[in-house]
This record gives sequence, structure tokens and C-alpha cells, in this order.
Amino acid sequence: MKSIFKDERKRTYLNAEGADKPLRSPLPQDTLLKARRYRLARIRQLLAENDCGAILLYDPVNIRYAFDCSNMQVWTAHNPIRYALIFSDGPGIMFEFKGCEHLCEGLETIDEIRIATGWMFMGTGDRVSEFVGKWADEIADLMRGHGGDNNRLAVDRMEPEGMIALQNRDLEIIEGGQITERARSIKSIDEIELMRWTIRVCEAGMARIYEHSLPGVTEQELWAHLHFENARSGGDWLETKLLTCGPNTNPWYRECSDRPCQEGEMISFDTDMIGPYGYCADLSRAWTCGYTPMTAKQREIYSVALEQINHNLSLIKHGVSFVEFNEKSWKIPQRFQPYRYSLAAHGVGMADEWPIVLLHTDFIHNHGGQFEANMVICVESLVAEKGSESVKLETQVLVTESGVERLDSFPWE
Repeated sequence: MKSIFKDERKRTYLNAEGADKPLRSPLPQDTLLKARRYRLARIRQLLAENDCGAILLYDPVNIRYAFDCSNMQVWTAHNPIRYALIFSDGPGIMFEFKGCEHLCEGLETIDEIRIATGWMFMGTGDRVSEFVGKWADEIADLMRGHGGDNNRLAVDRMEPEGMIALQNRDLEIIEGGQITERARSIKSIDEIELMRWTIRVCEAGMARIYEHSLPGVTEQELWAHLHFENARSGGDWLETKLLTCGPNTNPWYRECSDRPCQEGEMISFDTDMIGPYGYCADLSRAWTCGYTPMTAKQREIYSVALEQINHNLSLIKHGVSFVEFNEKSWKIPQRFQPYRYSLAAHGVGMADEWPIVLLHTDFIHNHGGQFEANMVICVESLVAEKGSESVKLETQVLVTESGVERLDSFPWE
């Protein structure tokens, strides 16, 4: 493919290894195996801290975290047909969709594979109560067999019929989201290595977007380049469709359309990419279509957004409370506030995660807590004013004792 860059070094810098081929992970299998052991141990650690005998997982991201078992994750996110039961001091059992048991074979995280009992209306119709009963009996029997005297069962998400059926079998249901979110929030060294690779693949996709940011290309065409790079390099899916240009950038949150980008317009995007190994690369950039110099207004808005990013990055380190961060955080000027982004920072791992730290204008509604070493945090900015385009910037960092380490390296404009 002929390069559109007058200076070939620019293209080489943005995607030196993968311009014309998919990227292949250089990480040894042992890195993944150690990450799996750590993640499952984190779940069990948090179960013990919350005095729960077991946790029942339906969220496919939580199942991937605990077992590294992946099967139709987008489909099962809205069709509760597979689930995992993990005991604090006992086995990890995967209940897999019938015919898919082989997908769980060979995973050292799983002690037993069973056929899942689905009871959603789509599959069981007027026999829902019958299948709920069968499902609940099996869960209750396993709790009696492996949970000892502890009948506290954490559940990450559940339809009301299931919760009632388990409670009728003398199980105490505990909200499990806090357990999985806190478990996932602290990364191991091996997890960080896996995340670095996902970010590398994401940046290759961003380079493809940059290379094709020419007048006449549609927003959807540009977004497809990130999909392409992620899919061919072993990634999973994109959680959003947030790439727009020109007037479509403001207000934010429009999804990409068939609108052609015009020369000189700002192109802004947010990757929200679930990539290789199931980890998320959540990065945002903005640049002009056709690589034109920014106008005075574009340059002003871009510099304000970058100022917010750099200021807030300087505040984050182990032990800094969210309250302290909010008090010292960059304050958005009044003229930009009606078009502001709702948050300043958030956790990220296998998806966007706890914590979410709201922008100072909305922080009164936020929660307590603090940044901790080995959290991975995304620091964000969105700046726009009435009649302007939006500039969206975001970087992904590792929290350390003394500050942060940026995990992404794709340049700012």
C-alpha cells in the first residue's frame, strides 16, 4: 500500500512493526499462566475478606478474569446462558453452554465443567419456573457440599427469579460487584505485561486511522480500521463507536456515521477496545483531517485539553485519596463546562472498571477511596465550547508509589 505521508519516517514511527501484517504477541505463555493464577487468587482473597462461601458469576468479563474462559462474550453479555461458581475454599466450576464444553478444556483455573442450565424466557418460555428450580437446586447442593457452614453466596448479576429461588433454598445473596471490581482493580506484573501488548495493538489501529484520515473518508470507514487491526491481531471487540469529525464532535457521544470528513475538520475518538488477552485499551486522540495545521480555535481547545491531562497526571500516586485528587484537580473554565466530560479518571483492566472519579463539577456525587499502587487508570479530557469542535484526549497509566507510568506512547498532536 502506498503511504500517504510525505515523510515515510512518520508512518514508521506510528506502527513500525505491523504496517502490513497482524501483530503477534511476543509474550511467553508463562506470563499468561501466572496472570491467570493471580486473578483467581484475587477473587478468592476478596471472597474471604467478605466472608462469602462462593461467588456466582454471569458477567462474561468476570468469567474471563477468573477462568480465562471465553465464549461468545458479547452474546452472553445479554443472554445469561453460561456461568461460573467459584468457592472461597473449594473448586472452581464452569457451567458452559451445551456443546461448548471443549472451550474450557485444558484451563488449569477450572476444576470441573458442567452443562449450564439456562432459564431465560427466550429459551424456556412458559417453563421458566421449572428451569429456575432445577438450576437453583444444583447451586444450593453445591453450596452445601463445598461451602461448609457458609451460606453467603456473592452474585455479580442476576434476574429477580434466580435470586428469589436461591433465597428460598436458604442461601444469603451478597452483591458481588464490589468483590469483582475490587479484585480486578489491582494488577499483577504479568497482567501489566498483557495490557502493554493490548495497548500496542490498539496503537497500531490508531496508526491506521491516522493514515487514512483524508478528506472524503467517512467516520465509519475510519472506525473500521481499529476493528480490523484488533481482529486480525487476536483482539475481541470495541465497546463503543465513538469516532466523529467536525460538527459531529460536539456535543460528544454521537456514534460514528456515514458522514464524510472534510479537510481541516477535527477528528476525535475514544478506542474502548477489548483487545488480545481480553484486556482493554482505552485511549483517545484528536487530529485534523488531511493533516492540516490547526486553526487558532482548534489549537486553543487542544492545548486546554492537554493541560487538563498533564495537570491531573501529576497528582496521581499511591495513597492519594479521590477527595484530595478532586480538590487539587484541574478546574475546567466556565465557558467549557456545558460541554464537559463527566469524569476525570477511571480504572481499566478487562473493561472500564472501578474506580470512577468524577470531574470536579460533579464530584459531590462521587465515592470515597484512594489510588493504589498497581491500579491502571485512564485520565481523560474533553474540551469544547458553543459552536466549536470537541477535542477528546485520554491516556492509560500505571499507578506507582511515586507517581504514574504511562503505558501508551502514541503521540499527542
